[in-house]
Amino acid sequence: MPENCPKVSIVTVNYNQLAVTCEMLDSLRNISFKDLEVIVVDNASKENPESHLQQHYPEVTFIRSDVNLGFSGGNNLGIAQSSGDFLYFINNDTELIDGAIERLLALFDQVPDLGMVSPLICYHPDSHEHKVDLIQYAGTTPVNPYTARNSTIGEMELDKGQFNKPAYQTPYAHGAAMMMPRTVLDKVGWMPEEFFLYYEELDWCEQIRRAGYKVYVEPKARIYHKESISVGKMSTLKTFYLNRNRIFFMRRNKTKVEVFIFALFLIFFTIPKNVLMFLVKGQFDHLKAFLKAVSWNVFRKDRTQNRTLLKKSTYATSNVK
Repeated sequence: MPENCPKVSIVTVNYNQLAVTCEMLDSLRNISFKDLEVIVVDNASKENPESHLQQHYPEVTFIRSDVNLGFSGGNNLGIAQSSGDFLYFINNDTELIDGAIERLLALFDQVPDLGMVSPLICYHPDSHEHKVDLIQYAGTTPVNPYTARNSTIGEMELDKGQFNKPAYQTPYAHGAAMMMPRTVLDKVGWMPEEFFLYYEELDWCEQIRRAGYKVYVEPKARIYHKESISVGKMSTLKTFYLNRNRIFFMRRNKTKVEVFIFALFLIFFTIPKNVLMFLVKGQFDHLKAFLKAVSWNVFRKDRTQNRTLLKKSTYATSNVK
């Protein structure tokens, strides 16, 4: 572990899932690492959870936004109030395992140019019937510069020890659990808010690697994830943002030649395939969301990274200790 036991700021975003967030906070109370600053950002939930969190989790710094800032904007609100040497961004639908934070921190001593690290992420035991852990993430492959597709390593594999090996590089961390030093944050900048939901961590990792840092997976650290509780596996919201941001990611991070070839793939393969699929299934709401995602990229000009949503929003902070 880094010398002098650095302070870690845990940042998580809640949106209409107070019970799930409380389960995550309960898991934090069961770990041995104590030099923690826990920040919960509420993204304009229908019911304000402030009183409940103050009563039952007085150690938590609570931030309430009056508008939904999305995943990236909500995390940026947490960054604005954080003071830790390291920031650990975790989904509110995760549960932490004792010893994982120490293992993640130790890797920053071992890899001096480490910019971000994710633990091995497993599906929460309640989400499946297997007797051993079911893996969700053990790293990724690079995004293909022409099709914009990549794969998640280890996804849906039963954990049989196949990733019991030293930490290794990966192109992208996983947004459900990722740790970075404040020094890297200060150099690279905050989470890109233009994405709102999905692909923001991929874009962030591109920025981190362009700044000369590495992204790693530490399989000796582990976290459990209750996937897609907030958004839903088949929601039109997910259809829109996944497709919108996949195109947007390519525009921001690939060369002009790569984007041109990707545009051909999009026009002659991706669009016809998805239109036909949604028509055959009778999913007209998803078809509308998909076409809206494509048109957003056609008619909207690219913007440099900013924190417009954060600047325009109003929020309140409370911390009862």
